[in-house]
Amino acid sequence: MNVVDSSGWLEYFADASNADFFAPVIENTAELIVPVISLYEFKRILQQRDENEAWQAIAAMQQGQVVDLNSSIALSAAKISATLKTPMADSLILATTRAYQATLWTQDADFATIPEVKYIKK
Repeated sequence: MNVVDSSGWLEYFADASNADFFAPVIENTAELIVPVISLYEFKRILQQRDENEAWQAIAAMQQGQVVDLNSSIALSAAKISATLKTPMADSLILATTRAYQATLWTQDADFATIPEVKYIKK
């Protein structure tokens, strides 16, 4: 199973330089976990593009298994945030990754040394 963090989704939708790193993971929807907090990136896509493109992006994200926030993930995220000093959204994404024993794909340097992470420099 795989999780793509927000930076990866934005890179993919913008067809930016690291899009090819994220594309195989995003396009393998049978193995894709999408933390519900990642859907919030709709906001960033709206800021960068038009609403129609933002809705297309959300439809693509929803091809994976969207995982709602629950108390177990929230508490795990709180512990991650306290330990790693990561922001709430990043902590929730990593907690979801761990809850599903998945691999997190990112270009966020804060995650570069975490064992279950596949990192590419931005």
